Amino acid sequence: MTEEIKDVNAAIDNAEEAVKKYASKDTVISIGGYEFTPAKLMVAFTLVSSILGGLYGCFEVYKDYQDMKTKITKYVAPDLSEFDKRLSVIEQNSQKELDYVNNIKNDLKADIRRTSDQVDQVERSAKQTQRETQQDVQDVRKDLKQLGKDVDNKIQKALDNPLAH
Repeated sequence: MTEEIKDVNAAIDNAEEAVKKYASKDTVISIGGYEFTPAKLMVAFTLVSSILGGLYGCFEVYKDYQDMKTKITKYVAPDLSEFDKRLSVIEQNSQKELDYVNNIKNDLKADIRRTSDQVDQVERSAKQTQRETQQDVQDVRKDLKQLGKDVDNKIQKALDNPLAH
C-alpha cells in the first residue's frame, strides 16, 4: 500500500509542476512559431469552439432547409375526388330532405288554413243560430205576454159578467 501512496504522491507532484509550468502568469507556450500565454490560449480555444459551434448550427439549419425543400417539391396534393363525390351525395340528400320539409310545412299551412276557415264558419253558424234562437225566444215571450193579456182579459170578462158565458 505504501507503493500506491508513493504513486499517488508522485502524480500529485507532477500535476503541481505542470500547473506551475503552464498556468503561471509568466508562462509562454510556443505553437507554430507563435507565442501564447495560457489566458490567450483559453480565449483562442473559446473563440474557435464558438465559431465551430456556430458553423455546426448553420449546417444543421441548412440541412433542415434542404430536407424541407425536398419534401415541398415532392408534395402531391391528396386525391379528394371521393370526398367530393360524398359531399355531392350529401348535398343532394340535404336538398331532398329540405324539399320534403318544405312540402310538409306547406301542407301543414294549408291544413291550418282549412281548419281556421272551418272554425270561422262554425263560429259564424253558431252566432247566426244564437241570434235566431234569441229572436225566437223574444217572439215566444211576446206571444206569451199577448197570450197572458188575452187570458187576463177573458178572466176579467168572465169575472165581470159571470152569466155571459
